[in-house]
Amino acid sequence: MIKRFFLVLLMYLSCTNGLQAYSASDKLPAPAIDETLQIERKSVDVKHSFMSYLELGEGKAVVFVHGNPTSSYLWRNVMPYVAKSHQAVAVDLIGMGHSGKPDIEYNFKQQFRYFSRFIDELELDEIILVGHDWGAAIAWHYARKNPERVAALAFMEGALPPLMPADSFDALGPNMGPFFEAINDPVIGHQLVIEQNILIEQMLPSLVNRTLGEEAMLEYRAPYVDKADRKPLLAWPRQIPIAGSPRHTHRVMKGIERFMSKTDMPVLLLYASPGSITPNALIPWYVERIENIETAYVGVGLHYIQEDQPKSIGLAIADWLRRLD
Repeated sequence: MIKRFFLVLLMYLSCTNGLQAYSASDKLPAPAIDETLQIERKSVDVKHSFMSYLELGEGKAVVFVHGNPTSSYLWRNVMPYVAKSHQAVAVDLIGMGHSGKPDIEYNFKQQFRYFSRFIDELELDEIILVGHDWGAAIAWHYARKNPERVAALAFMEGALPPLMPADSFDALGPNMGPFFEAINDPVIGHQLVIEQNILIEQMLPSLVNRTLGEEAMLEYRAPYVDKADRKPLLAWPRQIPIAGSPRHTHRVMKGIERFMSKTDMPVLLLYASPGSITPNALIPWYVERIENIETAYVGVGLHYIQEDQPKSIGLAIADWLRRLD
């Protein structure tokens, strides 16, 4: 059974819109990407623990928020473009990257509270948020809860409506449904994510168009060498709201969808081709709902597009910021 769900997981997580699987031989030629981190890490005490972050440049703060199973390292090659005119800050979410690992459940509510406190501790105001994956959900939820503190928002490949919430596992389709069933199973989910560490070893490299080098893989593996530290990696996919559960993230996603339809906040949606959870066909859904939105195509990429197209992403965000200013 575990082997079956493992194969289903790879099928889903290496696909575009749940349909077409991508193996190494399917990937298109990709530019060479620098995997060396050249930005100094810093940390700040947050809620009886600490949160690590990267910081570069001066000016209005642009806060980059990663998702699962990555870290601030994901933004290393994007930040320099933004730092030419702004203060670029990339956070490691609690329990992830080089941040502390307190004994918590790592559900969305707790992750959001730590992130909010991080913003408070750095005394950031009138910020521009840039989110990816679950980081996009955190960014949108923060903007909804704190509209006076968020000047603008950019996102890409976000764990957001209309993907969430889902009415049922079956509604997610023949690949996604079994995947989330497997992750929510107390035995199988633990085996796949905690014991086998497949989100780092299989999912992450399969959803980058290029082949991740050893330097990048070592950086992404480092926070999760000990099995006990993989708790956040398992918690995140179990926060996907399906059939109304978990109730909190179900309400969060419904709230984000309503907020998208009424905000006049400047928004930038970056997308790649073929993409993964934000395929090209989904772009009109956002354009129709968000009043003050711009879109930017950044090139060939799957889900972790910062590892495929950092220059295009950085230039697109920098140009958007220039026009906002």
